[in-house]
Amino acid sequence: MSTPAFVFPQPLAEKYRPRRIADFAGLEKQRKILAKLAANPYPSAWLFVGPPGVGKTSVALAIAGEMGAEIHHIGSQQCRLDTLEDTVRRCNYVPLSGGFHVVICDEADAMSDAAQKFLLSKLDSSEPVPNTIWIFTCNATDRLEARFLSRCRVLEFSTYGMSDAICEYLDRVWHAEGGNGNCPNLKRLAADCHNNVRESLMRLELELMGA
Repeated sequence: MSTPAFVFPQPLAEKYRPRRIADFAGLEKQRKILAKLAANPYPSAWLFVGPPGVGKTSVALAIAGEMGAEIHHIGSQQCRLDTLEDTVRRCNYVPLSGGFHVVICDEADAMSDAAQKFLLSKLDSSEPVPNTIWIFTCNATDRLEARFLSRCRVLEFSTYGMSDAICEYLDRVWHAEGGNGNCPNLKRLAADCHNNVRESLMRLELELMGA
């Protein structure tokens, strides 16, 4: 059987996922704020709000990586009371790194009412979890209680004004992957993907395979 002429060793969306806060396309204000958090971490709760594919979870992982923190990643639909109780139990121990725990909860707006109520005392001075930074992500806040929101530093992630930065990023990926001179219209590609970086990379992957 013949070997395909063009093979990606891994999806571009994963291969080019930024590992450092400074590497994210656009998001200038967010990068400034979060770089300061990573440089001088303190126990706190954060809520990253924005559309899919803008980098909310990736930047949370980058923060934890730059801090050298012990990461507890609670995936989408897993933010339940039992999961949170187990995570809090583990965070009451000294982190393996000796620094901080970072708990990342994806799609926090899907968590149960019981889970939200459990967190209320953990995110304020009532029953704080030592040496722990909580980072929640969501697309919208309408399903989250006002009491929960009041305990988080809410940071908006928007694709507005990111078109040029995304196009420059896609251009670098295109050439790094050996794209020929027939580069697609990257501005159009990003616009069709509503400036969703993950989706744009997947579309670019198809363009590279077809080049």
